[in-house]
Amino acid sequence: MITVALAVTDGMLHFELSLAYEVFGTDPGLADPWYGLVVCGPGAVRAGRFLLEPDHGLDRLRHAGIVIVPGWADVDVEPPAFLVDAVRAAHEAGARVASLCTGAFVLAAAGLLDGKRATTHWAHTGDLAARYPKVRVDPDVLYVDDGSVLTSAGKAAAMDLCLHIVRLDHGSSIANAVARRLVVPPHRDGGQAQFVTTPVPAPGNHPLAALFPWVIERLDQPLTVEDLARQARMSSRNLARHFRSVTGTSPLRWLLTQRIRHAQELLETTDETVDAIAAATGMGTATTLRRHFNRTVGVPPDAYRRTFRSPTTARAGATGQAVTSLLVKRAQATEPNTRT
Repeated sequence: MITVALAVTDGMLHFELSLAYEVFGTDPGLADPWYGLVVCGPGAVRAGRFLLEPDHGLDRLRHAGIVIVPGWADVDVEPPAFLVDAVRAAHEAGARVASLCTGAFVLAAAGLLDGKRATTHWAHTGDLAARYPKVRVDPDVLYVDDGSVLTSAGKAAAMDLCLHIVRLDHGSSIANAVARRLVVPPHRDGGQAQFVTTPVPAPGNHPLAALFPWVIERLDQPLTVEDLARQARMSSRNLARHFRSVTGTSPLRWLLTQRIRHAQELLETTDETVDAIAAATGMGTATTLRRHFNRTVGVPPDAYRRTFRSPTTARAGATGQAVTSLLVKRAQATEPNTRT
């Protein structure tokens, strides 16, 4: 029997903790023996609104086969030294250590991710990379298996990692059966890039404040860097410098991201074909949209639509008219800075 130890302290996220408990702490009767799960902590701990009574102290972690660190609620707060030390000691004793969501910050503080590829919730990948530069942070994947150290992306991606561990230990058929019991897919296509929001930077006192909404209104047009520079009344070089300062990326990369995000919205809310959406987002052809969409989001447009489609908005059909109006507007566009 493999002992799975949940390492808990005040400040853990209860969703990921409960999810791991459900997978490893409930014997589905599919494998004999199943996992033996223990909850380890410094004493009674609070996870959100829940009070948890651990089975053992954190010193028990070093005797476990697998140690799981649930999400850390406030990534701006350093995890306690006693937790970091206990997780490090467990790994040195031979345990596999897995973090769920922002639990990666605990593993990074313990030095377990130095020189390794790892992930966490997409909203905090930048923080993880900045605080721990030795970690090779991958912001796009659902989880990373580096052998003795495993990390998952945010929230529901913790389930993907837990099922992956079951698959490693007991095989695909049992992992699939566990997934069916939990009414979740045994494997999800793509990575967490498909869930990442890409908002336009908030209005502010910077030279590009008026440019962003101007571009968003014209995503159906084949805009160039020169078009953007002309609208911003600056040279292309200055435009690139300001873009890097405000958005952290180049004008073309930012523009492509906005086109992809708009395509996601149309796939979610309309019945329009991929060809029509390609035209409405300035991609030109369905082939071009599919290439960029798959590379950026991690799944093709049709798969994305099946995952995120809203049946109610599909029946409404109102937003489909918005796409048509965009195409009409594109055909009628007469602005002098539009390129064909």
